[in-house]
Amino acid sequence: MKKAAFLSAVMLALLASCSGGKEERKVAPVRVRTEVVGEAADVNGRTYVGEVEAESSTAVSFTGSGTVLRVLVDGGQRVSRGQLIAEMDATQARNALANCEAQMRQANDALARMKQLHDQNALADMKWVETQSQVAQAQAQLDMAKKAVADCRVYAPVSGVVGKKMMNAGETALPSQPVCTILDISHVKVKVSVPEKEIAQFSATTPTEIRVEALGETFAGGRIEKGVQADPVSRTYDVRIRVENLGERLLAGMVCEVKVMGGCDGVAANETQRGAAVSVPITAVQRSADGSMFVWKAEEGKAHRAKVTLGEASGNRMEVVGGLKKGEKVIVEGYQKLSEGTEYEE
Repeated sequence: MKKAAFLSAVMLALLASCSGGKEERKVAPVRVRTEVVGEAADVNGRTYVGEVEAESSTAVSFTGSGTVLRVLVDGGQRVSRGQLIAEMDATQARNALANCEAQMRQANDALARMKQLHDQNALADMKWVETQSQVAQAQAQLDMAKKAVADCRVYAPVSGVVGKKMMNAGETALPSQPVCTILDISHVKVKVSVPEKEIAQFSATTPTEIRVEALGETFAGGRIEKGVQADPVSRTYDVRIRVENLGERLLAGMVCEVKVMGGCDGVAANETQRGAAVSVPITAVQRSADGSMFVWKAEEGKAHRAKVTLGEASGNRMEVVGGLKKGEKVIVEGYQKLSEGTEYEE
């Protein structure tokens, strides 16, 4: 009787544990970023991603080697042409200069003595020429020693803003090793990569508009410089757009969006009128196992796969001519972890 009661208790405990283990674990929603088709995705002309570059960049370096005593500038500091940038230990150079000055005095003294003998015709012409040569050699060595002392200081060759400080006191400087770079940002250039089939549509005066999110401002693009050699991998050409930088708010390295206003030169009229075409970021378009293209649509908190028919690429966006409508939401970031019906949160 006791054995039967014990077995009953064990069975009840097992049933209780099994029923408790049947609780379903709720999967956390995947964090994503979405874009409303027809608002952020509408195209006006062509759009590219660009990066701000300085008008010019000058590397400042020592011509000799030695230990850096001090660097007098920091990144972002404005400097003027001729301003002292850095200095290194000149002890060895000064000692060499003192030695050359002593040799110069000795050579001049010998020249003065030999001149008296030469004037009295008591000195062979060969000896006189040899003495003059020794003076010339001593002078050349003295000039080199003076330059070595002067080269222990480096000055700004141009005016501008220090872009990057690359050396500090106590480090060993090597010839042509940059101490810092000086950038001219009174004007800047915005560099964009243009696909091979679109490069011919740009001219020096193609109108552009440049949006810099870091500043929350839009700038008018100026004269355009086209590259003439394609990248061997991406088959794109570098295009640089000159921008006036009032107040020097645009800084090298800032990412921006470059919009070609009214279509590129040479684009057919019917193509430029497709400004309202639906488009999505190229990275949001995926290829399925059967080769068809699709995007992830966001509907009522869940992700659903939607097959799309693609048009032409425009910068970093892809035109969609079928499968999407204006007002629908597509997932543009975080789609790597999605499957059909996955819950998401923004």
